[in-house]
Amino acid sequence: MTIRLLLADDHPVVRAGLRAVLDTEPGFTVVAEAATAERAVELAAAEEVDVVLMDLQFGAGMHGSQATAAITARPGGPRVLVLTTYDTDADILAAVEAGASGYLLKDAPPEELAAAVRTAAAGQSALAPAVALRLMDRMRTPAEALTKRELEVLQLVADGLSNQQISKRLFLSQATVKSHLVHIYAKLGVESRTAAVAAAGARRLIRTP
Repeated sequence: MTIRLLLADDHPVVRAGLRAVLDTEPGFTVVAEAATAERAVELAAAEEVDVVLMDLQFGAGMHGSQATAAITARPGGPRVLVLTTYDTDADILAAVEAGASGYLLKDAPPEELAAAVRTAAAGQSALAPAVALRLMDRMRTPAEALTKRELEVLQLVADGLSNQQISKRLFLSQATVKSHLVHIYAKLGVESRTAAVAAAGARRLIRTP
């Protein structure tokens, strides 16, 4: 059976490289490409696609995890395999909760990528070993792990947003944002926003500049 693929990445060179690798695999055919997350959602609904290879960062506009949620929410929709350079807890949790069937890093060897595509197409989970290990670590120490919401708040702090801006972005009260920060500081053993961002970045919990 042929596995029909949609490549979603905002870098033409990356898409060309993926196509070159996947076209050499027996039983694979790339049926469409998307340079934006919004276009990926449109094509996933309009084309006969089995697996979407989804990047997470598309610059301005919809995030890859949002596109993943939109694609997987449609009955009978294709599987989504996230293919990204980011292995932070914030990105991994967002993608998994959005319904991604797999999470792979872009430096994965071609044979690992092909195997992950086939696994995702079969409806099974395809996680890179490093990603699976990070999820296991979170399960082993749940009391110390930042929640998905705490990671979202801290990522926005790292992006330079104020408490007021974060409250508007996440539809939370400023008091709730402050409460999340208090819990974040306690879990990371820090006392300031700057220290929290530095500590979380060092542990690869969030993306930092």
